Amino acid sequence: MSDLAQVTVHRSQFPERVRDDLLASLRTRRVNHKFHYDSVKQTQKWLALHQALSPARTDAAVVALYDRAFTETVPRITAPQVHVIGLGCGGGQKDTRLLRQLQAAGRQVAYTPCDVSVAMTLVARQTARDAIPELPCFPLVGDLAAADNLIPALTVSAPPTAARVITFFGMLPNFEPGQILPRLAALVRSDDTLLVSANLAPGPDYAAGLRRILPQYDNPLTRDWLLTFLLDLGFERGDGELRFTVEADPAGSGLKRVAARFHLTRPREVIVAGEPVAFQSGESIQLFFSYRHQAASLGTLLAGYGLGILRAWVAPSEEEGVFHVQKR
Repeated sequence: MSDLAQVTVHRSQFPERVRDDLLASLRTRRVNHKFHYDSVKQTQKWLALHQALSPARTDAAVVALYDRAFTETVPRITAPQVHVIGLGCGGGQKDTRLLRQLQAAGRQVAYTPCDVSVAMTLVARQTARDAIPELPCFPLVGDLAAADNLIPALTVSAPPTAARVITFFGMLPNFEPGQILPRLAALVRSDDTLLVSANLAPGPDYAAGLRRILPQYDNPLTRDWLLTFLLDLGFERGDGELRFTVEADPAGSGLKRVAARFHLTRPREVIVAGEPVAFQSGESIQLFFSYRHQAASLGTLLAGYGLGILRAWVAPSEEEGVFHVQKR
């Protein structure tokens, strides 16, 4: 195995853009989620959190859910070559299981793990290559929410005749729907296979379902991961308190989300790229949010952006679903 890995970095993650985004996050008191995956330390903490608490790692039925979705989707892809594009690839475990099923079905596979974190794309690359040692792999670092021309970067190294399977796992919760869905729809072609996962609120009572899943967020591992961003900037734990709440979508979509905010109890000033940013006691900083959907309403939401659900797989717990989506 080579000691070198080639990673393409889109300009949306060039240093000057990252600096501007970081300053904007602090000045607006709304942290861009990408900054929770920025460093190797944050990546490792997220991976440990995901391993310990994510239903996709701890619930055998959810693991089987993804495998069933892959098993039923792979036969529909008849092209001899398949390019899997993992948008928000994370650690690459789900993408790797899909790649192995495609390979077992006789397809020649290639893989583009795409994330805002260099460390995360390299972890996904390694996960996939541990399973398929000779896998052509083209890691791409980019900010999907800010990149206006990501399509050329996604396809420049891939086989030009390959069918595309785009995965969008674990991404829907952490973006405003009106921000991310137009960009996702613009990336997808009518002949692409798009697999989307959604975190769901279980049961018929939406609000009760959200209260039921709140402990998946309000726990020591998640707190430690989220606070790393502030502590690395120069905050101290005693500067305030991290609180989790359930709230309505500020855009008025009818969706609800779990939000985490750091409430300051004393002033703090931090220096970012030579510029001071001051915070006062009584202010709060939105560190994180996670939308929870319902399977019945997700189709309506996607349809508003020209995307239709062909098939759905929902876990028995009703806390997670995988959806085969196609551009209309």
